[in-house]
Amino acid sequence: MSEVLTGGVTAALDGWLDVSVLPTPYLVVDIDEVLRQYDRLAAAAPDWSIHYAVKALPERRIVSALAERGSRFDVASRAEAELCVALGVDPARCSYGNPIKKPSDIVASALLGIDLFSFDCADELGKLAAVAQRRPAREPLRVMCRVLVDTSGSDWPLNAKFGCEPEMAVQLLVEARRRGLAPWGVAFHVGSQQHHPARWIEALGRVARIYEAVAAHGIQMPAINVGGGLPAHYIDPVPTVEEYVGAIEHGLEQAFRGVPRPHVIAEPGRYLVADAGVLRTRVVTVSTKRAGADVRWVYVDTGRYGALAETAGEAIKYRLRTAHDGVGDVGPVILAGPTCDSADILYQRYRYQLPLALQSGDHIDWLSAGAYTTCYSAAWFNGLTPPPVYFVQDGDPTP
Repeated sequence: MSEVLTGGVTAALDGWLDVSVLPTPYLVVDIDEVLRQYDRLAAAAPDWSIHYAVKALPERRIVSALAERGSRFDVASRAEAELCVALGVDPARCSYGNPIKKPSDIVASALLGIDLFSFDCADELGKLAAVAQRRPAREPLRVMCRVLVDTSGSDWPLNAKFGCEPEMAVQLLVEARRRGLAPWGVAFHVGSQQHHPARWIEALGRVARIYEAVAAHGIQMPAINVGGGLPAHYIDPVPTVEEYVGAIEHGLEQAFRGVPRPHVIAEPGRYLVADAGVLRTRVVTVSTKRAGADVRWVYVDTGRYGALAETAGEAIKYRLRTAHDGVGDVGPVILAGPTCDSADILYQRYRYQLPLALQSGDHIDWLSAGAYTTCYSAAWFNGLTPPPVYFVQDGDPTP
């Protein structure tokens, strides 16, 4: 990619998609770039099982393309499980990674044929055991216990809602076997858009002790889920995917020295689809709050309640592109969304420098916006609906 903006997407935005007809905002995704990202990770980690985190961009075209490439899938809901199976994905290639589930969703997913589930507490374990007991005679449901790890260094931390302490994980995994489930391993997540590969090394050292502890109970777990966290290219630079894989492999060698190493499951979402997408928006209003103010307010036609939910706390800082780049002077702006909610401010502390020529009706492209944008959008707050998604493949726009 050139500046992580694919040629296919650039051409689509500059000509193939008729911007005078298509209302903004909308997302354009280069499927070929998604596949290139998958191939690069698969080449760096040929022995891993790569499960695309469907929640990042749950589009049929993405799931189908990755399925043809050999990807597996991490689903976080019954709807995502049904999407994958409806598109012909073998349910044996899907795992249900959300630790929090309704019993009806466990039943429905198990009936589809999914038999690998994550959990992190006794309540969830009880639900899984109850479903397993009602299944026809077959192999037991496989379960992975999610544990708490350090997520510092990530732009979107995930350490508050899910996971349990290692001591509890040991107890839960032993109880899982007693209740007829198959303890399959431990899962963890070092935080989305993680900048420090060392976080996996630290987590693996913490997690390996759980494998040792359950082995004392006669439980040998064959897999380990190292989660997502592989980054996209926003404003701050990040290491290469090969550096991340190298760090994880090094961590595995250290943590499981002298014992059988579990098979690695990885759940990339952002890494696979973010850089392949460009979100096109338009400027609604440019204003200042007082005469002679240096800082302009720039309001765009999607925001915190639309496709830019990850600007919350100014966590994800997208690279921006306008038609005026490189021409004339720039100045600081506060970026905000279009709704009547005063919380719909995207960036106020971090001051983007945008062209002074920018005015109402101009477009602003948000680069590397393929992940966690359209799927986060509210339905009908201030009349907003999720932006449509257009695809480019083999250099041409596709339906």
